[in-house]
Amino acid sequence: MLLATLLERIFLFDNNGQEIQLTDPEPKWSVEAVMNFYANSYPILTTSKVSEPKIINDKIQYRFESVMGTKG
Repeated sequence: MLLATLLERIFLFDNNGQEIQLTDPEPKWSVEAVMNFYANSYPILTTSKVSEPKIINDKIQYRFESVMGTKG
């Protein structure tokens, strides 16, 4: 018999060298909606993109990566 299991989503990003793990505020939201939700608390997320999801320990991990570059 096959069972379908909904995997928990977690969201990660680097905040000045410290990895921050964020919980899923609403499983029905898109990943972009979650990023926008957390951008109120973490402004760096307003200039971030989402990496490809990875399944680790029965959780789907999404990483928010800054797209800010350096000038020059």
